[in-house]
Amino acid sequence: MRTRTRKATQALVRGSVALLLAGTISLLQGCDSSTGGGSSNAGTTSAGGTTGAAGHVNGGTTSAPGGTTSAPGGTTSAPGGTTSAPGGTTSAPGGATSAPGGTTSETGGATSAPGGKTSLGGNTTTTGGKTSSGGVTIQGGVTSSGGVTISGGDTTPTGGNTTVAPPTTGHYQMENLDRGTVAVKVTGGVYVGWRMLGYEYTGTDSDTSYNLYRDGTLLKNVTDSTNYLDAAGTGTSKYTVSAVLKGKEGDQSAPVTAWTQQYTSIGITPPAGSYSASDGSVGDLDGDGKLDIVLKWDPSDSHDNAQSGVTSNVYIDGYTLAGKLLWRINLGPNIRAGAHYTQMSVGDFDGDGKAELAVKTAPGTKDGTGAYLSKGPAASDDDSAVYRNGTGYILTGPEYVTVFAGDTGKELDTVNYPVPRGTVTDWGDGYGNRVDRFNGGMAFVKDKAGVATGKPAIIQGRGYYTRLTVSSLTYQNGVLAQNWVFDGDAAGNSKANGGGDHSEMAADTDNDGGQEIITGATTIDSSGTFKCSSGQGHGDAMHIGELVVGKGISVFTVHETVGGGDCHDGATCTMYFNKTGGGDNGRGAADYVGVGNETAASCSSSHTGNLNCGTGATVTPNAGSNFLIYWDDDEWRELESGTSITKVGGGTLLSCSDCGSNNSTKSTPTLTADLLGDWREELVLRQSNNAALKVFTTTTVTKRRIYTLMHDPTYRAQVAFENSAYNQPPHVGFHIGVGMASPPVPNIFIVK
Repeated sequence: MRTRTRKATQALVRGSVALLLAGTISLLQGCDSSTGGGSSNAGTTSAGGTTGAAGHVNGGTTSAPGGTTSAPGGTTSAPGGTTSAPGGTTSAPGGATSAPGGTTSETGGATSAPGGKTSLGGNTTTTGGKTSSGGVTIQGGVTSSGGVTISGGDTTPTGGNTTVAPPTTGHYQMENLDRGTVAVKVTGGVYVGWRMLGYEYTGTDSDTSYNLYRDGTLLKNVTDSTNYLDAAGTGTSKYTVSAVLKGKEGDQSAPVTAWTQQYTSIGITPPAGSYSASDGSVGDLDGDGKLDIVLKWDPSDSHDNAQSGVTSNVYIDGYTLAGKLLWRINLGPNIRAGAHYTQMSVGDFDGDGKAELAVKTAPGTKDGTGAYLSKGPAASDDDSAVYRNGTGYILTGPEYVTVFAGDTGKELDTVNYPVPRGTVTDWGDGYGNRVDRFNGGMAFVKDKAGVATGKPAIIQGRGYYTRLTVSSLTYQNGVLAQNWVFDGDAAGNSKANGGGDHSEMAADTDNDGGQEIITGATTIDSSGTFKCSSGQGHGDAMHIGELVVGKGISVFTVHETVGGGDCHDGATCTMYFNKTGGGDNGRGAADYVGVGNETAASCSSSHTGNLNCGTGATVTPNAGSNFLIYWDDDEWRELESGTSITKVGGGTLLSCSDCGSNNSTKSTPTLTADLLGDWREELVLRQSNNAALKVFTTTTVTKRRIYTLMHDPTYRAQVAFENSAYNQPPHVGFHIGVGMASPPVPNIFIVK
């Protein structure tokens, strides 16, 4: 192999781009079919949570029920939408006619205030009891130092201004997050929210309270929540928060002033050409205690694996929440653009206090400094080579995994992709569709010796229709290395094959301190061995959490080949219910969303209806078919689809008129995660012209107090998988709902 000539390090692209895109990329994310077509799932969630039927594309056009006929070119029109123009365009329910060239027009219906501001309403406080519901037991926990228990009141508690040190012992490695204080000017004052860190929670409510200061003066000792409405607050008020643990007050957080609207805007710059901001992931990239955004840019000529065609390059940016561009990575011409190719694994894999990005790369990839890859097998490759064939597929040439530094985007190490493509036909077709179906994220799996270390590992999966593989890699002491590889073609693993979805998630299903990788119908043990399979084959959507109260981790997944859907035990694959028939079931969601599902979540989909996850009995609450988000003042989860948040039975809680959703008919956000404030989640949407990301936060005061969800190991891992293929929302590892037990004390340690 000849050695290439190195180019000088190229400057990071920071310049403005004259063309600001007016719409979303139309990425037809179809399921595979033997004829090379895909299925486009047009079952968009309405404000009430109902789901339209899924369409199925077989090499061309789909029109969903209730929608007008779509134009040629792989176009889908969702129920109630107006006619879409040629070029792969999708029109969402109630939306106006969409423009040509892959543009999506967003959901209409709910009225939003000028400038994309939000309308709130329909919030009823639920005062559910404290009955223990059982569930997964998490061992250990952090004991706070001694002192006098705080009983409430507005005076400063006794005790010195001692800092509560983050624990250095525990099982699961977590980020050293700051207080995450956020303030928003609202009618009636200023809303203020802040994090309860996982190690500040002891299981006894009276152990922990928080001092809220306005302009340096103690405003309130808050004993029952992690948010407050300051009726006397103004737009110039400055707020700080300190934790008080058993009478000892810690340091005050950095001061914040109020946002003037319910979101903060992060300015972004598209790459040259026709690009839209797409999926996001999250991590503390620069080690300052604040979570940052990793953003993928998709070109307008991206393609589903089932579709031929040459694509433009994929770019990945690192942004702080304050809007600073840290770096831009160019994956180059040998990484195809589309929802199934680039899955971002983001986490602090080496424990240095800064997150890294791991992703599939190839010759021609440039890191965040502008340099071609130069580590491991990339040291002697040919960066001028273009390996794609005449149909746009890339079926020859080197394949890598590279770890990039979170603060600079610089290449840290590169290895060969752990499962090579081999012979394309081994994956189930002869043209390159199934061989390049990837998933990826981060999980706390076991090491080579079978020990659950509690340290995060890079997870990359390849294949799921037939041959199914999942790989675990570690990055420690500057070295990227293979941990374990699960291969459905290996001896004893054949039941796993065909049991993968267009996503993966992680959860500790057997309480041994290592997280299993759940691919849909298949559970792979945290040691990389086969655990169980439901036998129901491939599906499009999955939700994983304590979906049946007291039963530990359950899996809800919809079925493509056999139709219908099921909910099964994550550790044994024992069915709670299983319904088949009705054809390809393209969408589904599961969670506790309203009255009637206190003992088990609602498992909702277009083909099976709304079912009790534990019994399969028909129930009223509808979890919709898309994303879910914790948003208002009760323990129910709300529905997120397109650019709106709705509440079952309560109307629209938020709608952004100048925002766009991603991934065509999937209508998914860039990201949902607990990024700021209290335990409820933030919603990250791209502005329709791709000039900014908007980070929305709740302003509804709640008395429910839970530590930041990012210190729950299940939730933290699932946020890392959220961007993978057909994006799925994260779930916690315990029950949140009316009558919930006190959350388990997280057994975590903090890296500095």
